[in-house]
Amino acid sequence: MRILFGGGGSGGHFYPIIAIAERIRDIIEEEKIVDAKLYYLAPEPYDEKALFENGIAYRPITAGKLRRYFSFRNAIDAVKTAVGVLRALWQVYLVFPDVVFGKGGWASFPTLLAARVLGIPVMVHESDSVPGRTNRWASKFARRIAISFEEAVSFFPAAKTAYTGQPIRKEILKPLKEGAHEYLKLDPTVPTILILGGSQGAELVNDAVFRALPELLSAYQVIHQVGPKNLENAEKLASVILKESPHAGRYRAFGYLNDLSMRMAAGISSLIVSRAGSTLFEIAAWGIPSILIPITDSNGDHQRKNAFNYARAGACVVVEEANLTPHVLISQIAKLMENEAGRAKMAEAAQKFHRPDAAKVIAKELIALALEHEPR
Repeated sequence: MRILFGGGGSGGHFYPIIAIAERIRDIIEEEKIVDAKLYYLAPEPYDEKALFENGIAYRPITAGKLRRYFSFRNAIDAVKTAVGVLRALWQVYLVFPDVVFGKGGWASFPTLLAARVLGIPVMVHESDSVPGRTNRWASKFARRIAISFEEAVSFFPAAKTAYTGQPIRKEILKPLKEGAHEYLKLDPTVPTILILGGSQGAELVNDAVFRALPELLSAYQVIHQVGPKNLENAEKLASVILKESPHAGRYRAFGYLNDLSMRMAAGISSLIVSRAGSTLFEIAAWGIPSILIPITDSNGDHQRKNAFNYARAGACVVVEEANLTPHVLISQIAKLMENEAGRAKMAEAAQKFHRPDAAKVIAKELIALALEHEPR
């Protein structure tokens, strides 16, 4: 049995694949499936350690991004995509998997096209309320379609679409409180706010946070993920802003939070401020109230729709970019932090929104498709 994954481009596309691979390995062991192999086709391995730990063989291809605006880079990327399709055809032919799983996004297009040309069964997963172009196209020939938001079903053929939720890795699934304050060098007697700008950081969010810091730190501790490329500037800026503050030690900036740091940060946080990408599902799994600030110009306005769909579940408050000011941020945080009963309701709604079996359900379906296609 051979299963091939196509995706990449961001952690939001890569790590759900790892979550599914973890469950596939569990099922393989439980059901004693022999000669099972997993492969990953993408422009970059993204996280070689995670691939190695899950026994996934990486095969490189190229892929270009189609932008929604005029850019000379579109012509360059069109060539990269064409070359990527040829390489994907060759790689898929060499592996000749029993099923191909596509996570969506521009990086999965060559792999999905190669699977279609070679007649290999395809399953795709869509994380957003509004699907991207690759998954919309792939849905026409995919055998199965899994979605993270129930609202996305209207974009796909209902007969082959299932609301599974978002696959989340075992390693990140449960917050860790024990030893977290010591590890993160924070005071256990002061409430903690976790602010996530994503792996690339979020300039607009970061700017509002920095201007709000003196007032925020008078009542709370702040763990702030600013993005690796922004860490040095963030630390310099914070040192200037908090030079006269008696609470400067309450602010902790990180370029990137690894799995352990993220679990510990989640374990001691009373509230999370975040964008509305795939991190939303981890927040739901943790059962932590949140303030979501969606990107205004995301593809298909998907972040805004993600955020409001999550808010309708009662799990978060949404602040749109156009309304984001230091005063609004401080006000919304204070409003939630002062309402313990309200936060408890939001936490309960978040946990109800989370679908803990998502990765296992998808893994089982992938294995079923693979065994159905596997030559006898």
